[in-house]
Amino acid sequence: MNEQQRARHPGLQPMDDTELTRESWKIFQIMAEFVDGFERLARIKPSVSLFGSARTKEGHRHYQLAEEIAHLLSNSGFSVVSGGGPGIMEAINKGGYRGKSPSIGLNIDLPKEQSANAYQDISLRFRHFFSRKVMFVKYASAYVVLPGGFGTLDEMAEILTLVQTGRTRRIPIILVDSEFWKGLLDWFDNTLVSHGVIDAEDLNFIQVLNEPQEVIDAIFRYYEQRSFTPSCEEQEKLLDL
Repeated sequence: MNEQQRARHPGLQPMDDTELTRESWKIFQIMAEFVDGFERLARIKPSVSLFGSARTKEGHRHYQLAEEIAHLLSNSGFSVVSGGGPGIMEAINKGGYRGKSPSIGLNIDLPKEQSANAYQDISLRFRHFFSRKVMFVKYASAYVVLPGGFGTLDEMAEILTLVQTGRTRRIPIILVDSEFWKGLLDWFDNTLVSHGVIDAEDLNFIQVLNEPQEVIDAIFRYYEQRSFTPSCEEQEKLLDL
């Protein structure tokens, strides 16, 4: 930063060489996460990314629901992908692990709530949420969102944004447990649509289902007239995620 820039923006502080070097070298850590993820996940297709709360205990109906959905998906030929942690993520991996297809965990380093569950055929560890998010989207033929908190909502908003803006291909986005999601969906309709910040048609990206077999049937129904493999145009979009 030169003297003229400092005079115009006195709040901007120059970076010392050590801090600048640390920031610059961070890019290699980020690159390593992408390379490892691409190399290890490229063969898992078709796959379904599933999400839900880390706080849900074994025995809760949402845990059981997640495990059954994942088991059915796995036996139907889908790799199942979760965040790799406890709660519903564990249930997802457990159900997939019992099935015929790979069970994948995309683990993230967090101060609390995140410890890798024991039901992962492929386990990756990330330090950065953004690189992990790319892996959830890039190879997914569908998103299944079970009840969860901020992290689950973040992943749901991510795929809705990418589909809405045409930055990724259209895939089934399924919310499980209509009672849990009703308030949020009503708010989408009554507030977001009425204020014009989304279109009413954007709500068509979402399906709300309750039973495990309904989830599997909805995914297969979506792909009745097309391949699970992305088209050439869709592959270009996925390259630019």
